[in-house]
Amino acid sequence: MSLLAVVGFSMIIVFMYLLMTKRITAMNALILIPIIVAVGLGFGPSVGKMALNGIKSVAPTAVMIAFAMFYFSIMIDAGMFDPLMKKILQTVKGDPVKVIVGTTILAGLVSLDGDGPTTYIITTTAMMAVHKRLGIRPIILPTVAVMVVGVMNIVPWGGPTGRVMSALQLEASDVFIPLIPCMIAGAAWVLLWSYRLGIQERKRLGITASNANTAQFDALASAEAEMDEEAQKLKRPHLFWVNVIMTVVLMAALVVELMPLNVLFMIGTALASVINYGTNIKVQQDRICHYGQNIMLNVAMVLGAGIFSGIMGETKIIDAMANTLTQSIPPEFGSRIALITALSSLPFDYFLTNDAFYFGIVPLLAKYATNFDISAAEIARASLVAQGCHLLSPLVSSTYVLLGLTGATLDDLTRSALLPSIGTSVVMLVTALVLGIIPF
Repeated sequence: MSLLAVVGFSMIIVFMYLLMTKRITAMNALILIPIIVAVGLGFGPSVGKMALNGIKSVAPTAVMIAFAMFYFSIMIDAGMFDPLMKKILQTVKGDPVKVIVGTTILAGLVSLDGDGPTTYIITTTAMMAVHKRLGIRPIILPTVAVMVVGVMNIVPWGGPTGRVMSALQLEASDVFIPLIPCMIAGAAWVLLWSYRLGIQERKRLGITASNANTAQFDALASAEAEMDEEAQKLKRPHLFWVNVIMTVVLMAALVVELMPLNVLFMIGTALASVINYGTNIKVQQDRICHYGQNIMLNVAMVLGAGIFSGIMGETKIIDAMANTLTQSIPPEFGSRIALITALSSLPFDYFLTNDAFYFGIVPLLAKYATNFDISAAEIARASLVAQGCHLLSPLVSSTYVLLGLTGATLDDLTRSALLPSIGTSVVMLVTALVLGIIPF
């Protein structure tokens, strides 16, 4: 094993240990660990350029996240979602089980478009206020959302499947169609986990099916009582339909890709601020300061992820890890290469970008597999089962949209969702093996 490979695998272990034991924040780990490693390897004079290249690659995403959070924070304060929240709360009758399972189903359906940020925006827009008013733990919404989107992320118009099909010159019929039973099994697991979380919240909140209606009205009354005078001043009920139309137009523009997402949200934020608080410059400035703390934290995380991926790529640590993986497989285990690919994709897909994994590592594994009459399509399918936990990676930009909208931290989301998300991948892998979708 080369020095770079040893360093790469060691970085993964150190990063996970520090993150899971709360010894360092994810942002600081993303920035400091790769820089220290690069300097130690003798790349000191080039570290600044490597880091800057990584930052440039994620800068558009950072801008999009910042202004998306600004826009929807304004809409929430203006009261645009209040009627929707009340209607949903009446429908689920104050039952945490129905709320959490419904959140999962909604996120799964919306994510069929293959766009993570849009899915998170719509899901949190519709459900976050309901979760808050019922007193459901804040981490649950991002947990179930990221889990189900991890399953639906395998659709061929999504990122990973499109990349692996391109890298190995395959069609959707070769990769995606055979994986549909695995996706169904993975989705069923996520729904089961959501139901489990709902039962836990029922017990914690002292709500049963019989008193769910009371919980609904208690939640509404509690929220109205807690709304302070300043929050009430920010409501704009007379602009409700103006805000709705503006949001619908913005969402439509996102879907048809009228402009880049970051530009659309910048325009939307400016319009939302002027329309709702345009006659009061002080309120506009106060809103910017109020939202800024949470927004800056998430933007800093994205930029830190850019430094991490930039240094990992330009120091060739990723290439060394890939070569070590293929060269370390004993010939007698060559016939198990599909299973090895599936198992190794869990750590690789977590710590590498989709581009690095599907364009850098998977083709090497596919080439090696030909020695044992295992097709590229089977390797491609095996490489995708780890999508169940890929979205928890600190290098996935869409996850920061979810964190920003829900107020959760990456540390908390990792502790809440990592193990059940690994369970999703295990369920999908077992399904694939049993049905012969990938060879054992």
